[in-house]
Amino acid sequence: MEIARLHIVIEGIVQGVCFRAGTVEESCKLGLTGWVKNCPDGRVEAVFEGDTDKIEQIVEWCKKGPPGAVVRNVEIIWEQAIGDYDSFSIKY
Repeated sequence: MEIARLHIVIEGIVQGVCFRAGTVEESCKLGLTGWVKNCPDGRVEAVFEGDTDKIEQIVEWCKKGPPGAVVRNVEIIWEQAIGDYDSFSIKY
């Protein structure tokens, strides 16, 4: 199992549609750690750490989002895994 870290920024109609809550739920199902937050400019930003295959699955989920979301663009940056997180949470 290869551990990786991914930083993602999602643009579109992604606030006010339970994107953060859905991201937490999906990430926990996949055993990922990290965080998700709303940005002041209307985007959603997240960092995931865990198995590369599981991160690829959450990226696919983020490209669609929860019902009501309209994802227009996804920016993905793979990074070196640091092991900073014990769980997945919403950052405020």
